[in-house]
Amino acid sequence: MAKLYFYYASMNAGKSTLLLQADFNYRERGMRTMLWTAAIDDRYGEGRVASRIGLEAEAHLYGPDTDLRAQVEGEHERGRLACVLIDEAQFLSRDQVFQLAAICDGIGVPVLAYGLRTDFQANLFEGSKWLLALADILSEIKAICACGRKATMNMRLDAAGKPVRQGEQTEIGGNERYVAVCRRHFMSDALFTQG
Repeated sequence: MAKLYFYYASMNAGKSTLLLQADFNYRERGMRTMLWTAAIDDRYGEGRVASRIGLEAEAHLYGPDTDLRAQVEGEHERGRLACVLIDEAQFLSRDQVFQLAAICDGIGVPVLAYGLRTDFQANLFEGSKWLLALADILSEIKAICACGRKATMNMRLDAAGKPVRQGEQTEIGGNERYVAVCRRHFMSDALFTQG
């Protein structure tokens, strides 16, 4: 039985690197894959999954109205897919997560989704919420806070490097805008600024 996997972490834990390595492993064995990434995130160019260590690959783009099941079914009919890999899975809608489950259950293709669990205010992203509810396998990828503890939270920073607590849920950015921190540092600005 094909399974729906959700690999989640804070920022800078290596989610895209692991996705690209999994894709490489399938392709190295002559198996076809289908990569997807969120259209909203164009930091590395449109239709690219890229890691901070320099790995990258072309990917299909999904937006709020993309029917992932229909797209995957069409590609699977052209030639058997061994796996579907989703980057930036936190941006999926509820319907799209249900479509991913249907890909596993109806088509028999495993789906590996990689994304953030929570935003900079500790709220679940829509896609993450539904992946946590529906995925067969949940796997946390570890990141490290500057203090050495496990980083589980994403802290948004302003131009001066100070924590931001208000704003829109989605604001695309990298190391210049976000830092992965442990819960202790996330809960206390004073602790964060003292290190």
